[in-house]
Amino acid sequence: MKKSLFALAMLAAAGVASAQSSVTLFGVVDANLQHTSGSGSPSKTQLTQGGHSFSRVGFRGTEDLGGGMSASFWLEAGFQLDNGAGFLTSTNNQGFNGSGNTGGGGLTFNRRSTVSLSSGLGELRLGRDLTLQTVPLYFFDPFLLVGSGGSEAYNGQIRFTGATAVRASNSISYILPGKLGGFYGQFQHYLGENNQTGAATEDDGTGTGIKLGWANGPIDVAVVTSRTEFATTATAGDIRSSILGASYDFGVAKAMATVTHERVDSITSATGKGALIGAVVPVGAGRINVSYSRYETDRAGTPESKKFALGYVYNLSKRTLLYTTVGRVTNSGGANSSPDISSGVVTAANARSTGYDFGIKHSF
Repeated sequence: MKKSLFALAMLAAAGVASAQSSVTLFGVVDANLQHTSGSGSPSKTQLTQGGHSFSRVGFRGTEDLGGGMSASFWLEAGFQLDNGAGFLTSTNNQGFNGSGNTGGGGLTFNRRSTVSLSSGLGELRLGRDLTLQTVPLYFFDPFLLVGSGGSEAYNGQIRFTGATAVRASNSISYILPGKLGGFYGQFQHYLGENNQTGAATEDDGTGTGIKLGWANGPIDVAVVTSRTEFATTATAGDIRSSILGASYDFGVAKAMATVTHERVDSITSATGKGALIGAVVPVGAGRINVSYSRYETDRAGTPESKKFALGYVYNLSKRTLLYTTVGRVTNSGGANSSPDISSGVVTAANARSTGYDFGIKHSF
């Protein structure tokens, strides 16, 4: 009898424990038939891994620790749907020379790999995560930075700053709790993890960012400032970024805008400036996405790229959609941007280039 009661108690405890914990498998599979053409450059047709969202698979889970506290993890790996390959990840945030890059064949948790502790005071998050200088560009772009329509302000930032423009490894973040009257924010510090030998490069890949925002009803506004340290050379140096993003939902359409400013403290310091204005317009079971974006630097020739993008998304269900996008880039001052920075397409300097996307996306 005592053994039976003990077994029942153990089963009850196991039931409580399982009720307090959860693990979720999630992901996106997105296939995009893309055609890119332009004056002075060869055209290219390819099946790419995503024109609406990057394909990925992940695991996330939460455990209730009691007393208002919880522990959680998030592991997310990107992959190329067209060929099954994984993506590179950087172990030390030093993208100028490729140091620390690994992966690219098998699956790596390059998109996110974090563990967190949360309470009413906020969240402490450790691991590889999005840099704060990327977050407003993503949330205030109708095309979510992906495909032929993705923001030229984002594409320009990637080309101009290089390292840690999207994600940072070895990061430590504090995230403000919710229920602050619409205010939100995050502090992030990431480490290059170099040996401290007194060399000029010992702090390469180490950086800090701060994000502050306010969302209330139809309004959402966020500002980010960040700095990533690099030894000063002819082309490299500390990277300083400032981004302002905002959106307003009018009901019939949601308007979005971003403004960016980057500075690389190389021997001959250089600055880059970007902007986007766009909208998402619901239409029946789908929506129209439209944007105009640009990026320019003060390097030799004052290279500048401008993009106009138009797209349509049709929802077949809550998890499956069809999409089509056209993006048109005009380059000047020696710039050679193509519509999709991840496509591998090279555009001739000062040429125009057009990209067309036709795809299907399924989320699970």
